[in-house]
Amino acid sequence: MSLFTGKTLMITGGTGSFGNAVLNRFLKTDIGEIRVFSRDEKKQDDMRHEFQAKMPEVAEKIKFYIGDVRDIASVKNAMHGVDYIFHAAALKQVPSCEFFPIEAVKTNVLGTENVLTAAIEEGVKTVICLSTDKAAYPVNAMGTSKAMMEKVIVAKSRTVSPEKTKICCTRYGNVMCSRGSVIPLWIDQIRAGNPITITDPTMTRFIMSLDEAVDLVLFAFEHGTSGDILVQKAPACTIGTQAEAVCELFGGKKEDIKVIGIRHGEKMYETLLTNEECAHAIDMGNFYRVPCDKRGLNYDKYFSEGNRDRNPLTEFNSNNTELLSVEQVKEKLLTLSYIREELAKQ
Repeated sequence: MSLFTGKTLMITGGTGSFGNAVLNRFLKTDIGEIRVFSRDEKKQDDMRHEFQAKMPEVAEKIKFYIGDVRDIASVKNAMHGVDYIFHAAALKQVPSCEFFPIEAVKTNVLGTENVLTAAIEEGVKTVICLSTDKAAYPVNAMGTSKAMMEKVIVAKSRTVSPEKTKICCTRYGNVMCSRGSVIPLWIDQIRAGNPITITDPTMTRFIMSLDEAVDLVLFAFEHGTSGDILVQKAPACTIGTQAEAVCELFGGKKEDIKVIGIRHGEKMYETLLTNEECAHAIDMGNFYRVPCDKRGLNYDKYFSEGNRDRNPLTEFNSNNTELLSVEQVKEKLLTLSYIREELAKQ
């Protein structure tokens, strides 16, 4: 963590699952300060007490700021002296964004514009923004707002020297056991003696842990160039496989799994890298890097001589990546502290 020695890191939407994972990873390092920026005072108070109890020797490194990314003044007030930002604030629930799409635009698009504008004005060195696989070939309001967010990020990166402020974006799939995700719901349903509910057993989703989400952001922080979108080569599984794995771990009855149908705005599979992005994506081992298109608005020079080179990669989606078996999903689940803690309660 030498890059963060004595530095101040700000996390927007910092009371969420990602913010908690960052605090658990960073608090005991030599980082100077972590600012948690969010609009929910109750969650901030809960987080304050939690970390005072479990990490009393370092909890004073956390500073809490009430504000909203929709309000640029509150963002600027929290940003004085900040070196780096992880921008995680977002409306993330697909059905709620379907019913209130303008709210998704206000937070995910305009909120991101506010964060980046303030960061550039305040001289923040690096901003890493968190996006989602739903931004690739979006069919719902949440994904569309995140796709526009990505466009704002890439466009904004062209307006500022990367030596002044580096701006990168990460895109990832479903984070297992994050707040509002399906696995905690299934565990509650099993404990209540009810059948667990799934949308469609053949639906596929990329899966990753919160630690892997933090790893992706840190990879972008260290290896990304301003304007990049970075993607982890994540495995996937069907919803049916994931449900069976949770049943086997927590004593649910697989024969009682209840199919309730696809919710508003959901896709049968997700895409992390579009076919168009694959044309110039760079393979970096466990990650793909999609560099910013640096061309200007003067297209005349391309009329006589275009670029015919194309990367042989094709669309990277949750149907054509590695599909995990029930046993492999169980192994991945057992690496999560949330699952181990829940099993200990049995």
